[in-house]
Amino acid sequence: MPVDMRTYLGHVELVNPVTTAAGCAASGSELAQFFDLARIGALTTRSITMAPRAGRPTPRMAETPSGMLNAVGLQGPGVDAFLERELPWLAQRGVRTVVSIGGGTVAEYTALARRLTDAPGVTAVEVNLSCPNIEDRGRVFARDGAASAEVIASVRSVMRYDVPVVAKLSPDVVDIVSVARACVDGGADALSMINNPLGMSIDTEAMRPALAAVTGGLSGPAIRPLAVRCVWQVHAALPSVPIIGMGGVLTGRDAFELILAGACVVAVGTALFHDPYACLRILRELEELLAARGFHRLADAVGLAHRPPGASSRHRIDLEESSL
Repeated sequence: MPVDMRTYLGHVELVNPVTTAAGCAASGSELAQFFDLARIGALTTRSITMAPRAGRPTPRMAETPSGMLNAVGLQGPGVDAFLERELPWLAQRGVRTVVSIGGGTVAEYTALARRLTDAPGVTAVEVNLSCPNIEDRGRVFARDGAASAEVIASVRSVMRYDVPVVAKLSPDVVDIVSVARACVDGGADALSMINNPLGMSIDTEAMRPALAAVTGGLSGPAIRPLAVRCVWQVHAALPSVPIIGMGGVLTGRDAFELILAGACVVAVGTALFHDPYACLRILRELEELLAARGFHRLADAVGLAHRPPGASSRHRIDLEESSL
């Protein structure tokens, strides 16, 4: 008997829990040459900004042990081109699309949400809070609960009611639970974590930083234990809030670990750079692992590591079925 892989992001049902991480599949067309994007739970776009951006100077990437550093910046064509070309392309193919947005002010986030609120094909909006607030000396929104909550509340106030707003959190904080709680209080329907922690590498031949921007986001297997810890802590504090877990997912077992910690959706990122079929492979491996462990539903595994043996699931699917 096949495992029921359905999951929920807020009130939106996804056919399975596997998505792409923002920035790792651009806006879908590159990945679509390898498989039908409608086969995964959702595709998350690169972070969309109001105006076109060229990104940061090169070199932008550097390989590290068990991972990579990147300082690409929010490179992209801007929201006008996204709404004119990229989002319709995804919608025509039936792809469930989580649109990531990034801004330098609360007003910019709000303006982006307003542009998206009536756009067809938006499954959810993920708010990339790891952007510098130009009105607060460049302090990153995600590092302050009040600043994060202000952005989320503003986006939620203009976004269509049936489109979940997801707050993407950074691990580079003293207390990720307090930031998560502030975002939920501000109106976030779900949380995603973790964004890339900041790292640095020095080229010992050139004796200079490996990245032109000096520091960059660390991704890959090296950060998975950090992601598991953050998901575990936030789920323990906010067990009813859906979590998209990400950070170093290369296999179905990696995805299963995040699900046991409390994620109901898992995003695949860096793995796509060397294996464009990674999402489908990880989905297959996860389903096989669940079946081998005796699970009939993905929902029964979500947050299981927190629960004593024999305790029942608290996942959204249970609430849906109990109301029938």
